[in-house]
Amino acid sequence: MSRTTPESHSENRLDSHSESRLGNRPEGLPDRHPDQRTARFTGRTALLTAAASGIGAATARRLADEGASVLVTDVDAAGAEKVAAEVRAKGGRARYLGLDVTNPEAWPEAVRTAEEWTGRLDLLHLNAGRNLPGAIHELDDTSWHDHLRLALDSVFYGVRAAVPLLTASGGAVVVTGSVHAVLGFSGFPAYAAAKGGVSALVRQLAVEYAGRIRFNAVVPGAVETGLWTDAPDEYRAQTAARTPVGRLGEPEDIAAAVAFLGSDDASFITGQNLVVDGGRSISSQE
Repeated sequence: MSRTTPESHSENRLDSHSESRLGNRPEGLPDRHPDQRTARFTGRTALLTAAASGIGAATARRLADEGASVLVTDVDAAGAEKVAAEVRAKGGRARYLGLDVTNPEAWPEAVRTAEEWTGRLDLLHLNAGRNLPGAIHELDDTSWHDHLRLALDSVFYGVRAAVPLLTASGGAVVVTGSVHAVLGFSGFPAYAAAKGGVSALVRQLAVEYAGRIRFNAVVPGAVETGLWTDAPDEYRAQTAARTPVGRLGEPEDIAAAVAFLGSDDASFITGQNLVVDGGRSISSQE
C-alpha cells in the first residue's frame, strides 16, 4: 500500500564540507556487491507493504539479494509488479499483489498468497504511511483519520492476519515508524500521532507474542522519499547540515536496518524502535 510519491534519485545538493563528513563511506572500503552479502534469508518468505517505491522497494531488493522470496504489495499494483520484475531480472524470487492495507478484508488474501506460494511467512514489513502537513486546527476529520488508518490501523490488520503463519515460522514483524514519534515538528500532528501509536504498539505486541514472534520498528529520519522529493533545495541543505552525518538518508539505509531486524542476527532484539536518522534526534545542532 503506498500513497507516497516515488523515490527520488536526485543529487543531494550539499557543499563540499558536508559531502566529506561521516555520511559518506570511508575511503578504502569497497562497496559490497549483493552477491557478497550473507544469505540470511535463504529459504524464507517476506511480505512487504507500500513496496512499489521508496523504502519498501529498496527493502524488497535488499531481502531478495539476501535470498528471500519477496511478495511485493502496494495499492499501486503496476508499481509493485515492476519492482517484482526487477527482482526476478536479477535472479531473485518475487511476486506482486495489489493490496489496500486499510481494507481489513484484503489482508487474509495477501497472507494466503504468501502461504500458497512458498508455504510459509517469515517476515512482515509494514511500511505504509503518508506525511501531509497541516496544523491541527486546519485538519478535517477525514484527513486525521486517513493518517491513522494508513499508518496505524494497517499494522493492526496486517499483524492480525499474519500471526498464525508468523507463529509457525518463529518469524518477525518490522514496522516503519518515523522520527516524528521521537521529536516534535510543527505542522504534522496526525502523522506524529499515527507513528507514535506504531512505536507503542510494537512494544505491546513484542510482550504479547514473546518467544513466538519478534516485533520491532525502524524509525527513519529525513529520507529521500515522499515530501523530500519536492522539498526546496535550501530546506534540504539545512536539514542535512543539522544531521551529524551530513546528508539525508537513502531508502537503502532503511532497507539495511529492516533486513537486520528481520534476520536471525537480531534474534535477541524485540520491542525496540531503531532510530535511523544520521544522528539527527540526538544532536543539538540547529
